[in-house]
Amino acid sequence: QVQLVESGGGLVQAGGSLRLSCAASGRGFSSYAMGWFRQAPGKDREFVAAISPSGGSTYYADSVKGRFTISRDNAKNTVYLQMNSLKPEDTAVYSCAADWSYRTSRLIITEEYDYWGQGTQVTVSS
Repeated sequence: QVQLVESGGGLVQAGGSLRLSCAASGRGFSSYAMGWFRQAPGKDREFVAAISPSGGSTYYADSVKGRFTISRDNAKNTVYLQMNSLKPEDTAVYSCAADWSYRTSRLIITEEYDYWGQGTQVTVSS
């Protein structure tokens, strides 16, 4: 069992930056791939980024590639999402998720993930 708690969301102007954190408790954090997803009002949840259990491999949605960076610190049981050059269309609730199976072809799929946090709101004003 893994519990996930996100933090770091807030209101920022377009072009600004935010760093989201996802703290995990429970056993085996370093064995899970981790992902970030987001959901805007009236839209489906969408994949943002993922990272392998060791942190050696990262994956990004095209919409955030070059602007967002996912990282993790297994000693601190925490995964991060550094978001730069934010745009109004990045406004959403951002959630982290833990994936035991780490099937790379399925990392963009919400059903691949076993545990989810409650989410943190990110609002980007124009």
